[in-house]
Amino acid sequence: MKRQAEQVIAGDRIAVARVITMIENGEPSSHDLLRAIHPYIGKAYRVGITGPAGSGKSTLVNQLALLALKERMKVGILAVDPTSPFSGGALLGDRIRMVDVAGDPAVFIRSMASRGSTGGR
Repeated sequence: MKRQAEQVIAGDRIAVARVITMIENGEPSSHDLLRAIHPYIGKAYRVGITGPAGSGKSTLVNQLALLALKERMKVGILAVDPTSPFSGGALLGDRIRMVDVAGDPAVFIRSMASRGSTGGR
């Protein structure tokens, strides 16, 4: 766990993706990892964008990311898509609509299926 925390803190994209998967899957060790990482998050902002399909959420996120990049910030985008009842996977391809930032090394994008959850915990 200590090594994973160090990798995440160092910005290792693969380690970040693995830890997100652990959290998604509800692995008990993910709580300890989050506690280890928390002191290093700095002054991160969290912004939630929601709305109906086709309302411009991905376009807005793309533009916000561009603004953050101009300020030399790093950007993490967690795109939560509705889950297909047939395949169980995400339906949307947010990266396609965020072409201006998708390949930037300072931007981490992770698409996640909602797994049937409607939110609001």
